Parts: sequence; structure tokens; C-alpha cells
Amino acid sequence: MRNLKLSAAMLTLALLGGCTVSDARPSGPEAIEAPTITLETGPCFGACPVYSVTVRPDGNGTFVGRRFTAVTGERAFRITPDQYRAFAAHVAPLRPAHGEVRLSGENCRQMATDLPSAEVTWQVPGGERRAYYFYYGCDMERNRSIAQRLSAAPALLPIQSMIGRDR
Repeated sequence: MRNLKLSAAMLTLALLGGCTVSDARPSGPEAIEAPTITLETGPCFGACPVYSVTVRPDGNGTFVGRRFTAVTGERAFRITPDQYRAFAAHVAPLRPAHGEVRLSGENCRQMATDLPSAEVTWQVPGGERRAYYFYYGCDMERNRSIAQRLSAAPALLPIQSMIGRDR
């Protein structure tokens, strides 16, 4: 009788073992919080638009026109999750692994003067900031793909009317 009770208890424990609830997290990759991304343009010798545009993963965006833009000052706008993902994916190849990258001045073998610049920053909730600064006159032939990527990025957002003429 005692062996029967012991066997029944062991069977019950074995069956209940499959029903336990665990607080352990899945062992797969953890989701990384999406960053707030800012693209800021710098002045040139001429009428280059100078502005910043910030997009957040929640769909909120801010455009700040400074010089030579159709809109001067701050304007809010909304984007869809797809627009955020497309913009983030477009600038992602420039995102440094940590800190910042600067392609200007002494980091250039050849440098043309009087051209604009662009800086992309990624700000992750909790404080980590990464930045990529590019001067369009820095090794123009070698960095053509970077210049094209940065020049094309604003078209992925609904800000063309705030920038002004076709850029």
C-alpha cells in the first residue's frame, strides 16, 4: 500500500511538473528599443536649406526650419510605423557601433569647401547616443554613396513642403 501511495505521489509530481509557470525569459534575442532619430543639415556658402527633423518610433515628428526653408521655426508632423521603419532602415548603415563618426576636416584626404553637412543622431531611451557627421566636401568621389544616402533620406518623410523646392 505504501508503494502504491509513493507511486501515485510521484506520478502526480511528474504530471504537475509540465504545468509549472516560470518567470524565466525566452532565451532568444531581446528586443532593442527603437531610437529617436534626428537628421540635421548644416549651412553652405549659398542658399542650402538648414533644418533638423526628428522622428520617434511612436509616430511623432518635429521639423525645425532655420534658413532657406519654406517653413521657419518648429512644426510637428506624424508618420506611420512603416515610414519610421523605412527611414530608420535607410540611415541604419551609417549608425556607428558606439559613439560618433565624423567625416570632415582632418578625416578627409581631399576636401572641397563651401558645401553643406548633415548629421544623423540616434538617441535610445535611457541615454545612449550615437552620431554620424558628414561634410559633403569630404573625399567627394570616395564618399558619393554616403552623400546620396543622406540626400535621399528626407524624401522618406512627409517634410518636402517644409523644406521647400525640390532638394
